[in-house]
Amino acid sequence: MKEMPAEVLLKENLSKPSGTIPKSLNDKSIEQRRLDKSVFVTRKGDVVGGGTNTLLNALAAYLRYLEGTARDDWQEVHERLRNAETCEGASFTSLFGPALCLGIISRRRVHYEAIKYEKERNAGFLSPFGYSAASVAAAADAVCSMEWFWLLALKSQVSNEGLYSIRIWRWRGHLIQYTVVGLEGPAILLVHGFGAFLEHYRDNINAIAKHGNHVWGITLLGFGQSEKPNVVYTELLWAEMLRDFIIEVVGEPVHLVGNSIGGYFVSIVASLWPSLVKSVILMNTAGNVIPEFSSRRFPSERQTSAAARLGAQLLLFYLRLNIRNTLKNFYPTKTNRADDWLINEMLRAVSSLLFEFQDHSYDPGVTVVLESIFSFDLSIPLNYLLEGYEEKVLILQGMKDPLLDSKAKLAMLKEHCTGLAIRELDAGHCPHDEQPQQVNSIVCEWVVAVERKLTANSY
Repeated sequence: MKEMPAEVLLKENLSKPSGTIPKSLNDKSIEQRRLDKSVFVTRKGDVVGGGTNTLLNALAAYLRYLEGTARDDWQEVHERLRNAETCEGASFTSLFGPALCLGIISRRRVHYEAIKYEKERNAGFLSPFGYSAASVAAAADAVCSMEWFWLLALKSQVSNEGLYSIRIWRWRGHLIQYTVVGLEGPAILLVHGFGAFLEHYRDNINAIAKHGNHVWGITLLGFGQSEKPNVVYTELLWAEMLRDFIIEVVGEPVHLVGNSIGGYFVSIVASLWPSLVKSVILMNTAGNVIPEFSSRRFPSERQTSAAARLGAQLLLFYLRLNIRNTLKNFYPTKTNRADDWLINEMLRAVSSLLFEFQDHSYDPGVTVVLESIFSFDLSIPLNYLLEGYEEKVLILQGMKDPLLDSKAKLAMLKEHCTGLAIRELDAGHCPHDEQPQQVNSIVCEWVVAVERKLTANSY
């Protein structure tokens, strides 16, 4: 299941093939020419591997990309660099990330080699305006970011603060924070919205677990205190992450709960990998309803642009100045729930080194995450994604959501999605945090009812 990327599976479903099996990603048609002494070790030839000396040689080629070379092995590194540069600086983590995770070469050594080369280029000096070579900046920024989140992960392991313990899962080489409460019962996975984190379910996790459930909460890649690598973030990337978490960590089918854009992610998981999902609970979910939806051409590549980067910087600046008022608008019936803890944690998570001159610490890599807002593809509608889930989808809608017309959306869902259960709540965009007791009761009752149906059907 994990070998088939979401994009390939979605294209297959949309095109409705007649029994043909899609070509493997490892097919010879996409394999490129490889040298006898190649430093690339995977079948696709996109990851640097080997011993330490081999890695250092490849790193030297990477850092000297702008100089060009006549060496075949260095030319191969430069070719792979260009192919992996889906966004500015993303090639380093893509090529060298696995070797760093395995400890073949250390983050400290990469940083040392990057600075050493930069001094060589500038007659023994570092540029006062930062690293002038793009490949040097990519390497230095990547290892500094990895070190930052490694320290955050260590802090979360030794800290006894909070209502539940934080655990660490490494996904594709990146550090992901999650928690689990309860030892038995139906598995429930809580997925947060854009800009949030697992602690946004602060009054839901323990309360739902006390009703005999095995509750999991996860902070998605790029959010909260999970790592924020320089990659192209898409709705399919996050869906694949949830798929792998269910398979590798939870280990059994789950009831998926998603708020806002998290609701759209869990809908994708439910559509592409239905064997992993018992039911779906969507709280003020993102995504549209499109009557008579027909298959369309799905974008094969996602790359960021200069316009997206500028938009992300402007959005950061806006959020930094207005996040308090924005959050309070999301909680129209209980504005006190947008308290200092939530605001400060979101400020830390959605700010970046853009504000490093202040007396606070902010996560590196946030700008890249925010760029994804400008490249999201939410064109696959909810009525398509939820097909086949009759009587297994619960919609919890805060009717005072400032982001959309709740009545109009519910009307579209009722008309074009069969078998939905809908509960209207006197709340805003985050009903689980604004009205936690009411939401917890509804979720627990829903899980009990679905489990009874599943048990009856099994007999």
